[in-house]
Amino acid sequence: MKIALIAHDGKKPEMVAFAMQNIDLFRKAELYATGTTGSHIEQAGIPVHKLLSGPKGGDAQIAAMLAVGDLDLVIFFRDPLEKHPHEPDVQMLMRLCDVHNIPLATNPAAARLMLKGIASQLRDEE
Repeated sequence: MKIALIAHDGKKPEMVAFAMQNIDLFRKAELYATGTTGSHIEQAGIPVHKLLSGPKGGDAQIAAMLAVGDLDLVIFFRDPLEKHPHEPDVQMLMRLCDVHNIPLATNPAAARLMLKGIASQLRDEE
């Protein structure tokens, strides 16, 4: 399972907390993250492949991975109350999730449900 983790600045602590709550599943997955989010996750002791920071092209790198089928799930904790200079990249990423039928969770509740489904599927496969 290849999972991308992205969080806007105001949501990074929430992403780290979420990653820690789901550490057992995340340790079985291959994680990718935009640069700053990845650094926070890495500091929490979870291995992750760090890409560029979102505004510097990290969102586009994850979108490219989606386009070629290299990701199974995207968890993107967005901050809908703030303006983001790289919003076109964010919109492209979300659009590509829809185009390529890749699950996208934009908040912890949706991400928990998706991970619960993945964990159930993994148990069924064992």
